Amino acid sequence: MSDNTTIDPSWAAEKGKSFSADRANRVARNAVTSMNVMAAARDVSRMRTYHDTYGVMLAHTGNVTNQRQSGRCWMFSSFNVARAATIKLLDVDNFEFSQAFGMFYDKLEKANSMLENVIALADRPEDDRELLEVLDYGVGDGGYWCFAMNLISKWGLVPKDVMPETACSKNSSEMDAQLERLTRRAACQIRHAAAAGESKDKLRAIKDKAMADVYQLLSVCLGEPPATFDLEVKVGKNAKVDASKLTPILPEEGADDAKEGDKKDDDKKPAMLLRDAGITPREFAERYVPFDPANYVDLVYMPGGNRVFGTSYHVKVTDSVKGGRPNKFLNEPQDVLEAAAVASLKAGVPVSMSCDVMQEYPRHIDDFPGVLATDGVDLEGLFGVGLKMSREDMLEVRETSLTHAMTFQGVELDGDGKPVAWRVENSWGKDACKDGYLYMSADWFRVYGGEVVVRREFVPAEVLRDWDEGPVVDVEPWDGIAAGLGINRRD
Repeated sequence: MSDNTTIDPSWAAEKGKSFSADRANRVARNAVTSMNVMAAARDVSRMRTYHDTYGVMLAHTGNVTNQRQSGRCWMFSSFNVARAATIKLLDVDNFEFSQAFGMFYDKLEKANSMLENVIALADRPEDDRELLEVLDYGVGDGGYWCFAMNLISKWGLVPKDVMPETACSKNSSEMDAQLERLTRRAACQIRHAAAAGESKDKLRAIKDKAMADVYQLLSVCLGEPPATFDLEVKVGKNAKVDASKLTPILPEEGADDAKEGDKKDDDKKPAMLLRDAGITPREFAERYVPFDPANYVDLVYMPGGNRVFGTSYHVKVTDSVKGGRPNKFLNEPQDVLEAAAVASLKAGVPVSMSCDVMQEYPRHIDDFPGVLATDGVDLEGLFGVGLKMSREDMLEVRETSLTHAMTFQGVELDGDGKPVAWRVENSWGKDACKDGYLYMSADWFRVYGGEVVVRREFVPAEVLRDWDEGPVVDVEPWDGIAAGLGINRRD
């Protein structure tokens, strides 16, 4: 290029000529233009060496769930962890909570938080950066572990059949568009009233009217959430529930096929039906979800720059539930995250995790579905250019962020007890990936992963001190830390 500030046409012509003269370039061009980048870049020799066998693997994980065309990965991941406790309690092979119920109250809480933030910023100019972030963040689908925990603590849970999926929960874009219109209309009214000198009480009266409209819209799109419901579910013979609420299912399965003397003690127990009438969603969570939402630590790996290990970060104006626990993340070295996740899985407890899932992921390759590995696709060899970056550098220039939450259900370890690969339960349905699961190499997670949520008992004492007593730094939603956490990108 002539003066190094503009592109000289003669330079482009020379580049085009030399490109076409190279055989490797022609092969790469023909492959990519006919089958797209990832299919052309996959390294067949490497791909076929990956085996989805794991030395540590949870036996009962429930059926693979499906978030459809919605951005509720964080909710599905969180609920998949919580349901493991219910599956064990009820002695069943599968159980699923209603994500539509969670979605209803998530949207309701987000609308309230958004409008409260608009009231707090009512004196700011219309191009104020914090105000614009509030309006952009709005009532979208994205979220985090803490969002789900606050919803469980405040609103409870219900089984999926009590409030099943709807067209709007499966594909949320049309509902979200109207919710955004409704809440931004209310934000405009609040700002006009504030400019006219109206009191905070008047501003909240506008918010209250808008919240009633939000409830109305959500009820139309998702159905009315139940205040109470009758729980009726078949449970296993070893269910640890109130015996007075159990009735046997007769005739006993296999009664005609075996003599009493041939049966083990557990086999002699009849199948049972659990009936609990007129319970609230919170009562259901308290009785049948032996899971403490407050007993978890959210660990992230964000090296370099102003991202300090041992420090918790909280992103301003993104908390979804006013009065709930703040959405904070403790930054620790990668080996801390790995050790805590391995300890949890060895104890039979699944782990919510998040990553930048589309990085180096040949998602739609039929012959090797569900493989996340740093050497599974040879993009540098395909294009003949350098593309590799460290996690630290990618965070600095916003090349990676935590965009998708899933669940660790197993891990393969090497001779030193270090992870080789992770078994990952996704929420794209059983027909996606490999029967709904992903194989994730440890190297891939170290570059593109970066968040695990684990019970306190699996975290070293010094890390717990960081979580409980260490500094919590508030960062703006446009800060690099917020970008790395996937603010406005989590789906």
